[in-house]
Amino acid sequence: MKFIFVTGGVVSSLGKGLTAAALGTLLENRGLKVALQKFDPYLNVDPGTMSPYQHGEVYVLDDGAETDLDLGHYERFTNVKLTRLNNLTSGQVYQTVLNNERAGTYLGKTVQVIPHVTDEIKNRIHLLAEKTKADVIITEIGGTTGDIEGLPFLEAIREFALEVGYNNAIFIHVTYVPFIKAAGELKTKPTQQSVAKLREIGIAPHIIACRCEKPLDKEVRQKISMFCNVPLEGVIEAKDVDHSIYEMPLMLQRERMDDLVCRLLHLTTPAPNMAHWQEIIRKLIAPQHRVRVGVVGKYIGLQDAYKSVYEAIIHGGIGNDCGVEIVQVDAEEIEKFGADKMLKGIGGILVPGGFGERGIEGKILAAKYARENKIPYLGLCLGMQIATIEFARSVLKLEKAHSTEFDENSPHPVIALLDAQRKVTKKGGTMRLGAQACQLAVGSMAGKLYGSFVVHERHRHRYEFNNAYREKFEKAGFIFSGLSPDGKLVEVIELKDHPFYIASQFHPEFLSKPHQPHPLFKGFIAAAHQHIHHKPL
Repeated sequence: MKFIFVTGGVVSSLGKGLTAAALGTLLENRGLKVALQKFDPYLNVDPGTMSPYQHGEVYVLDDGAETDLDLGHYERFTNVKLTRLNNLTSGQVYQTVLNNERAGTYLGKTVQVIPHVTDEIKNRIHLLAEKTKADVIITEIGGTTGDIEGLPFLEAIREFALEVGYNNAIFIHVTYVPFIKAAGELKTKPTQQSVAKLREIGIAPHIIACRCEKPLDKEVRQKISMFCNVPLEGVIEAKDVDHSIYEMPLMLQRERMDDLVCRLLHLTTPAPNMAHWQEIIRKLIAPQHRVRVGVVGKYIGLQDAYKSVYEAIIHGGIGNDCGVEIVQVDAEEIEKFGADKMLKGIGGILVPGGFGERGIEGKILAAKYARENKIPYLGLCLGMQIATIEFARSVLKLEKAHSTEFDENSPHPVIALLDAQRKVTKKGGTMRLGAQACQLAVGSMAGKLYGSFVVHERHRHRYEFNNAYREKFEKAGFIFSGLSPDGKLVEVIELKDHPFYIASQFHPEFLSKPHQPHPLFKGFIAAAHQHIHHKPL
């Protein structure tokens, strides 16, 4: 088994996760079985309790693990099915070590960062190796080299590489090469300093992936090669992509990164056939059709807050050979200026998941605007609850209908806390999480889109449709087209006499890939295009 460790330097948000995912794509297309994992140095047990402003979106796996958004890149770029074993935080490490200490596992020894913490980190790599039986495991270390909290992870991977042998483990360092406009040149000093810091710890990178705005010329490559002690071919240009993150595998292939990785790890494989990936890029760069859709949210200023939603919309576009312009609409702006002003001319409206009361009334106005003007609407999790509240107020005339999440004293709590959540006091990892079965109604639009009557989708919520109101809604043309197998929980709703008005309690965005767009997103983009152009794709 071979191991690749991806570290980052100079600044955060350089695209380590994308580099790992894109390399995984190339290795998979060479016929290798790949596994990817992310080590996060923060002390939270998982990102489930963190604000999107701190962390971006929380990406949920089939087994209910709340994980880092980079795991979304891993699943979108490759065929891997991830579990909670694929994301490790300092919080999990210390929790395990302290539980072991309390249980007497260490037989009276002084518990220390080395070896007890580092052994626990190494153990997670061994566990994943054992479970996946992959040919190659790619492990990304979160944070920036030099961060104090990241040191135990770097020490652990240094030890691990020594133990498995240098022919079986390599280090890739993702760094930043800034372009100084006034001087008109790229500067290599930050990269040199970052690699020096890494070598201080005992890790010498085999490959340096240089994130840059301008192409690396030969002179810059030679400088990085010499001062960072890396062969010239190991200096990889990772220039900002022109159109889409999905260009990344083809860019790394042009730089022959996968060839070098295979050579360093003594892997004999055929060159990858990336024809299907090139077709994805073609549809992104030169699509046959175009459409604008609005995403109405409360974290609009932060790109990473709705990362999987934006990607799934793009996948829906790829599935329809349609370029999608995503218009980010702040729900609070709708409250101030009205839905007509903020949403006019848009082909489709999407309301994503979220928590907290801010912007709720703006989202309700967006759902009403979509329903009354026959604009395609897709609601995700909270977006389904919003559609329910709006219908209750406007159509059923249930004044002050609401969710008990936002108004505990609502006279019409059409959305209420799940029974299983009533006694829950801890916030972390206690929601209804992970893949759950959903039964779709025969003849429903959801059933037609999926082409199936039983689907498994990922959840992350505490509140659910209140069944006391089910009959009243059904009589008014509100269709419950997806239910839990026991019929107790509403999973999908849609409207009669509307071209496309569907909302789900689950998060379909987590299962969408560029080469396998999710059926709900594919249908949504097709309907949005049809709404604007009045013709089928």
